[in-house]
Amino acid sequence: MPKTSQIQQMQSGAGFVAALDQSGGSTPKALQLYGISEDAYENDAQMYDLIHAMRARIASAPAFSGDKVIGAILFEMTMDREINGKPTATYLWQERGVVPFLKIDKGLEDEADGARLMKPIPELDATLARAVDAGIFGTKMRSVIDAASATGIAAIVAQQFKLGQQILSHGLMPILEPEVTISISDKAEAEELLVVEIIKHLDALPEDQQIMLKLSLPNKPNIYKPLVDHPRVMRVVALSGGYSRDDANEMLAQNTGIIASFSRALSQGLSADQSDDAFNAMISDTIDTIRAASMAG
Repeated sequence: MPKTSQIQQMQSGAGFVAALDQSGGSTPKALQLYGISEDAYENDAQMYDLIHAMRARIASAPAFSGDKVIGAILFEMTMDREINGKPTATYLWQERGVVPFLKIDKGLEDEADGARLMKPIPELDATLARAVDAGIFGTKMRSVIDAASATGIAAIVAQQFKLGQQILSHGLMPILEPEVTISISDKAEAEELLVVEIIKHLDALPEDQQIMLKLSLPNKPNIYKPLVDHPRVMRVVALSGGYSRDDANEMLAQNTGIIASFSRALSQGLSADQSDDAFNAMISDTIDTIRAASMAG
């Protein structure tokens, strides 16, 4: 696989990263928003068939191409399945020009000290090796900050960077995602602490290593600019985090050098019962608005 062209696309591509990585816990809600209620499937297997059909429909829409969607984050089961007769990662890169990433975390520990660390990830090395074989470019893993606790945030960032080193050792690009919950009262303070902590770890990385960051849209525009400009950072992307698409786009446009990596905001308004023409028109409009906000900063 031509990694050089994928690196170039992730460094400077004029678009955004789609998040198609809803896990088992968030899949029922994603399907419900898509117009498929829980009584439409009897078990997890049927549920995953339905969510894969939704993702495949998005990924094969005419507007879902590398000139606007530079990358896409996949759930592990999505990586293991096919779209239009090709393995998903192969389809994305070869047919759509979209760089594939894999979500690798297995959920969160209970909150402690204002932080929800990632649960252990069993057999991570084997998963990463499988990802390489499947043509995956990089990975994504999420933890959550629920308070402006310096020690809690330090623990979150340390865990992210430690696992990031393991991912880098397989030749994959890690997207570190220390999400700040958008509803907490001390969100702005948490974001200030997070920047300081991340820079400490970035400064300690070897010169030949880079990572990516996926961060909540900040209360203070451009607070993440030092991370965008850091030589150890390939790209900073933003999650919508529960904001509506319009609000997320408005906030994103105020942040220089940050592009979107939206999930709910990407699929908002799409429905299983839409005709292909209506579906494709809506996803096209959505992609255009998210790309415009990504390029506005």
